[in-house]
Amino acid sequence: MKLLLHSCCAPCSAPILENLENQGIKPTIFYFNPNIFPFSEYEIRRNEIKKYAQKIGVNFIEGEYNHKRWLNEVTGLENEPERGKRCLQCFKYRLAETAKMAANCGCDTIATSLSSSRWKSLNQIDEAGKQAIEGYENLNYWAKNWRKNGLQQRRNELLKSNGFYNQLYCGCEFSQKNTRHFHLNNELNEQIN
Repeated sequence: MKLLLHSCCAPCSAPILENLENQGIKPTIFYFNPNIFPFSEYEIRRNEIKKYAQKIGVNFIEGEYNHKRWLNEVTGLENEPERGKRCLQCFKYRLAETAKMAANCGCDTIATSLSSSRWKSLNQIDEAGKQAIEGYENLNYWAKNWRKNGLQQRRNELLKSNGFYNQLYCGCEFSQKNTRHFHLNNELNEQIN
């Protein structure tokens, strides 16, 4: 398998990369996240995963950061809630670019670290991944749930042992506005249940 792993950040990617190494798979990381705002936040996340990739000897490719183009992709969806239509459109855009990069660099499979986040919809991510490979004859989408088999716990361990920056929102300015409300609702639901 020649895997191009779309990476959203180091905390989400580290346990996946470790898991892949244990399976004898050495992916290339593709960091394509024009949704992240402001640019200073983008730089922090990019520099961290790039540094980690160098540390573990994994190839790293950075996609173009064009936040204006990303904003055009989600126009009209700004007020959607987390896990709403904006997120789906964001995933579609980012994974379509991942598929394009995979085809250009000779990879035969794409996957994403987005599916490790419990704040994201696996159904949306898988829909976006399957759509991304349409039209590419020799490209597969690996629909993997990276939350299972202790990977969530391993994420927390690697986060601490590597001193990773742990962001509190997915990256876009719209999620940043909604994150406090989103987390408060989850905390209330956990207290009630």
